[in-house]
Amino acid sequence: MSSLVVTYWMATYWMATFLMQDPQSQADRVHSAMAESLAAQRASVRRQVEAAGPASRVSNAVPLATAICDAVSQPELVRMIDVAARRENVDPLLVREVAREESGFRPCAVSPKGAEGLMQLMPATQIQLQVQNPFSAQESLEAGSKLLKQLLERYHGDLSQALSAYNAGPARVDAAGGIPRIPETQNYVSDILNRLLPALDVRDSDWLNSGAPNPIR
Repeated sequence: MSSLVVTYWMATYWMATFLMQDPQSQADRVHSAMAESLAAQRASVRRQVEAAGPASRVSNAVPLATAICDAVSQPELVRMIDVAARRENVDPLLVREVAREESGFRPCAVSPKGAEGLMQLMPATQIQLQVQNPFSAQESLEAGSKLLKQLLERYHGDLSQALSAYNAGPARVDAAGGIPRIPETQNYVSDILNRLLPALDVRDSDWLNSGAPNPIR
């Protein structure tokens, strides 16, 4: 009997065995696998938190003198972040914490270096991401989410490096081979990771207990 036939029958056997399990048993196996995956993700973020060092006491979020508008209301902010993050398949909690750090959720914020909007996009980045109005909260969130996705892909899911590149630019991250030794960037990464980890723990615990679909899909 050829190896191909043997492989086929083995696959058929295991599939039949899985299908013969009662639905509750199948659900338990899936639930267990998801729990293990989430635990691995949290452990990865925790390691990155430790590597980034202690969080700064003062957030880098800008309420600048030029940010004279109010922060976006929470219900509207949650809705817009959810739409933008899911479109790019990025965790909404990550987008939220980056927006908090960048602008304090103020869509009219402008940095001394010229970054604009809720996600603080530089003019060159706005052109690259085809942003028409950097002070539109929804458009800024969509472009910022897209940029986060690009950076996560570039750094193979390494959140510390992706956040460093969002703050300091990919060239500096590549040159440093990790988080650049720039106090602002080090604090930026540490602040976000230290807020993100507890938020992930709460969200994932609620999700596992509810049996609802994956919250980042």
